[in-house]
Amino acid sequence: MSRPLRIEYPNAYYHIMNRGAGRQMIYLVDDDYGMFLETVKETSKFFGIRIISYCLMPNHYHLLIQTPKANLSRAMRYLYYRGLTL
Repeated sequence: MSRPLRIEYPNAYYHIMNRGAGRQMIYLVDDDYGMFLETVKETSKFFGIRIISYCLMPNHYHLLIQTPKANLSRAMRYLYYRGLTL
């Protein structure tokens, strides 16, 4: 069963958290952290979201973002699929 659609608002703040499958590590070498941050930066510019803060852990990450255009779903989908191609 899928989760209900999230209602998105302009200029809303969201706490985003994503964990590796089975709590496995998602950053295997130090360079992975930098590549992920570059992808977050690219996503921010492309979708006009603001990154307020972030925390990268070996098996998950947290982002606090603001969405001036109410486009959270599109931005996070882009971040996810762009991250898979790295």
